[in-house]
Amino acid sequence: MRWLLASLLFLSASTPLLAETIVYVSVADERKIAAYRMAGDGKLTHLRDTKVPGQAAALTTDPARKFLFASLREEGKLASFRIDPKTGGLTAVSVIPAGADPAQLSTDRKGKFLFTAYYVAAKVTVHKIGPNGELNEKPDQEIATAEKAHAIMADATNRFVFVPHTGPNAIFQFRLDADTGRLTPAKPAKIERGKDTGPRHLVFHPTKEIAYVVNEQGGSVTSYTFEGGKLEPIQTLSTLPSDYHGTIACAEIRIHPTGKFLYAANRGHESLAMFAIDGAGKLSSLGREPTESNPRSFDIDPSGKFLYAAGESSGKLACYRIDAKSGKLTRFATPEVGKTPWWVMAVELPGK
Repeated sequence: MRWLLASLLFLSASTPLLAETIVYVSVADERKIAAYRMAGDGKLTHLRDTKVPGQAAALTTDPARKFLFASLREEGKLASFRIDPKTGGLTAVSVIPAGADPAQLSTDRKGKFLFTAYYVAAKVTVHKIGPNGELNEKPDQEIATAEKAHAIMADATNRFVFVPHTGPNAIFQFRLDADTGRLTPAKPAKIERGKDTGPRHLVFHPTKEIAYVVNEQGGSVTSYTFEGGKLEPIQTLSTLPSDYHGTIACAEIRIHPTGKFLYAANRGHESLAMFAIDGAGKLSSLGREPTESNPRSFDIDPSGKFLYAAGESSGKLACYRIDAKSGKLTRFATPEVGKTPWWVMAVELPGK
């Protein structure tokens, strides 16, 4: 009996506890960020709401998940929060003026700098992230680009940064100094896309030098190679049925952690387009799954088992299971989350 008890104590001490996943939802018109605990079966339990001084929109975290950053689009501000590693609770750190309509933000791969793209101010900024998550009011760098800058993302090597613009149908390309956070134009400084394409958001394949960009007005996804930091389009597939003639307004794009599946949101058609990715990174359509109205944002949990999509117009969150073999989605719940949910982000806490 003593041996058994000692063995159990050893196992409990040596086996790490599974970290919890918190799903954060920015609820724009209620000026809050709602936090939900994700259970093992994907079901969500509301934990708390964090009030923010503005219309909370885009969310991101640093790679260590110590801090959460939010854009306040209507107010033209950026906010930072400290994440409680045990509960997922948010503590406000700083709110700074930034520029008109910060549409999307991300950090570099080391979590030292915050990048922001501005839809109306037509620029990008770089802010150094302080040791406690604080942001200085003056950015370390500000670069004029063009109208409707809609996303900004560093590649896995932390050497290149790409900025899709829906207005001029272009993707700006930068080289990144990972030590200073400084951006310099790559060669070429941007790639032009076809009229009414509208490159909006992008993701990178986890193991290949391939980027996938969702095209807002084009109703499609384009894959690119980016060897040496230069994007080269290799494939474009529609996100919509061939017989669809309604509103076209693609929004978010996400890639499965395994790199086997890709998903894109269709506003207007009110669906999530599903794609398989083969060994060479090539896409093939898996069809579409109905979702809530105006799906501006969605995210995949870090385990790759569940997908959560916000219905901006319905105020609900569509919760899906992801089939590990086929990549297909099955909805299992649709909870109310509040008025105008704009962003969804599933974050695995660092651990207890």
